Amino acid sequence: MLLTSASTQPPASDAPPGIRRWLLFGLAMLPVAALVLLLMWGLLRTGGNPGGLAVNESSGEEPIAPSAAPAFEVATLRGGPVLTNEDLLGKYVLIDFWSSWCPPCRAEAAGLAEVYREYASENVEFLGIAIWDQTRDVLAHIDRYRVDYPNALDDRGEMAIDFGVRGVPEKYFIDPQGIIVRQFNGPLSPERLREVLDDLLAGSS
Repeated sequence: MLLTSASTQPPASDAPPGIRRWLLFGLAMLPVAALVLLLMWGLLRTGGNPGGLAVNESSGEEPIAPSAAPAFEVATLRGGPVLTNEDLLGKYVLIDFWSSWCPPCRAEAAGLAEVYREYASENVEFLGIAIWDQTRDVLAHIDRYRVDYPNALDDRGEMAIDFGVRGVPEKYFIDPQGIIVRQFNGPLSPERLREVLDDLLAGSS
């Protein structure tokens, strides 16, 4: 036999207006809360890297067909100049995509800075592009490793997307005509970097 009780709760539609508003507000906020939790989970899974980029632990050259470098315009840090791809025409340019939270990037930083100083009198320029990073962390990295060449922060990853970057560190060598001629994934030793630069410069002589 089905029993009924006079003390059953009224349906939600019969709740007082104030409670009903709070219920509706709570329901509306559920998707937002779910999104926040998802982002937090993603940050934990990627070690604070919101882009989910790979960390290239080992070095290797990526076979590529030479192609024009994407157009870009970046404001270099500490009040440096705004640089575009056109500003760098006429030089061999190394564009290094890196992040301060990336262990291989930290491991190679001093070597990159050393080689840059060695080739200061050559027709060579370096441009570091920090991606998915914080300004204070990028500046601390630059100071720690005495990085003298221009660096910019691509905090939204827009330039990285245009270049097709899949991990850090990742390097693109561009010839004086603005053509990407070589690409390397992972850190480069100073010795290997000198070899690549010498090969490029020898080809122009």
